[in-house]
Amino acid sequence: MGAMALVVVGGIYLASHLPKAAPLGPAVGLLAAAGALLLADVAVVSRISDFAWDAFFKVGGWALLAYVVIAGMLEYVFVLDHTRGSILVVITLMLLVFALAIPLLMAFSVARYQRPGENSRT
Repeated sequence: MGAMALVVVGGIYLASHLPKAAPLGPAVGLLAAAGALLLADVAVVSRISDFAWDAFFKVGGWALLAYVVIAGMLEYVFVLDHTRGSILVVITLMLLVFALAIPLLMAFSVARYQRPGENSRT
């Protein structure tokens, strides 16, 4: 949740300055913190031994597909709005963290309540 919150705050901060140039310091700091939290989340989840990995990957895969499409549409809006240069790079990286953090959260939330090895029909 922390990574998602930081990315949303950074995205709103940058979008509020458009179409003018925004100071990138706060946005890059929020992006770095969100990226670090996302990497920590992946590391912690990957160390779980007794876990319903089949449900995790099934839910995570479909959620990832959906959020890649959503992030792609948002990226298209920013490009169509003539966002260029370093602001576009930071927004793109924020959308990448957004598109990875939410499926990870959803997949973990579903898989943690499944029995390991249980063949779910979801």
